[in-house]
Amino acid sequence: MKSQSLLSLSAWFLAALAVPLTAVAQHASSWQPTLPTRYTVVDLGTLSGGNFSQPFAINSSNVIAGSSNLSNNDQHSVLWSKGQMTDLGTLGGSNSIAFGISNSESVVGEAESSTSDPKQEDFCGFGTHLICQPFVWQNDVMTPLPALGGNNGVANWVNRWGTVVGQAESATEDSKCAAPQKLHFLPVMWKNGRAIGLPIQKGDTDGIAFGINNYGQIVGTSGTCVAFNPIFLNNLQPVHALLWEQQKLVDMGSLGGLTGNEALFINNSGQAVGVSDLAGDTTFHGFLWTKATGMQDLGTYPGDIGSAAISINDQGVIAGLSVIDGNGDSRAVVWNNGVLTDLNTVVQANPPLYLITACAINNNEEISGLGVTSSGEIRTYRAAPIRNGSSVERQQ
Repeated sequence: MKSQSLLSLSAWFLAALAVPLTAVAQHASSWQPTLPTRYTVVDLGTLSGGNFSQPFAINSSNVIAGSSNLSNNDQHSVLWSKGQMTDLGTLGGSNSIAFGISNSESVVGEAESSTSDPKQEDFCGFGTHLICQPFVWQNDVMTPLPALGGNNGVANWVNRWGTVVGQAESATEDSKCAAPQKLHFLPVMWKNGRAIGLPIQKGDTDGIAFGINNYGQIVGTSGTCVAFNPIFLNNLQPVHALLWEQQKLVDMGSLGGLTGNEALFINNSGQAVGVSDLAGDTTFHGFLWTKATGMQDLGTYPGDIGSAAISINDQGVIAGLSVIDGNGDSRAVVWNNGVLTDLNTVVQANPPLYLITACAINNNEEISGLGVTSSGEIRTYRAAPIRNGSSVERQQ
């Protein structure tokens, strides 16, 4: 059974996607800490005919990877770069999503093939029951990666050396999985195209690797197989936040909760961020983890009820979100030198979107995330820091 925290997280996120700008903006707090950086926000739009887009990663060249729907509501992986949007296509099926991008613009994610899953699984969660393959996209070519004996997998991140991490199915059935999922899936690392399974915490049955830095440190989570969650796009109930170093497993601990613990990103300084339940498993906070200090609670924006830390750059600036209330409203936030800021308080006048999540931040302090238009459409934004009277956005 899912923890209360994950049920709450799903509820507020779904509600946030449905709330128009005018309803969300009224929650903006008068508590606005001073931040030396201000941002210019740009709505990056959608593919032709689409009305929804979502980002997952931004590299040092400010290129953003994510997905957009089409007029028929299929989703395709996309790149946004210098005002242009590139459709990366699929592996023969209808849908794909890009989850990670390296500085050399290797893109990784999930893509459907044209082949029906022999066990009628729906690993990508698009409802098509087509085989879901992890992919690497480079120089206009999308290449599938192998699983661990099963049929499906997802690639979540890639480092500068081309090492990819994600999750992939084994050939072993998992009786705890809810239909249509049948097989175990494990955290995996792909090196030179070869899939290498990573260990999981004792007592857990399944797992996911979410991030890898340029020194080969990997972060993720393990837990148990549950029904597919359309918010998190996987079948996992996370229990343990994990670090893998030279394929050896480290349990990163928790903020007091027994479940709902997952590490989502690690920078090149070995600082990791993620989300963890508090004691009682009724709410969750974002965390910062280092070997020296362990897991530190990042708290929430004053008056808010939960938070999640999603990305961290090499300078230690953290991007994420703070949950405003039980109705599901959220705000995009940044933690910088211990100061927590609502991004909506440091953007230009009359921005095109209200910013509900900060999904990724690079070393230029460019941020990408989800915003909502005045009519309630969910769009990808790029927030460019304004320096010396100009912004990175204007310079490109």
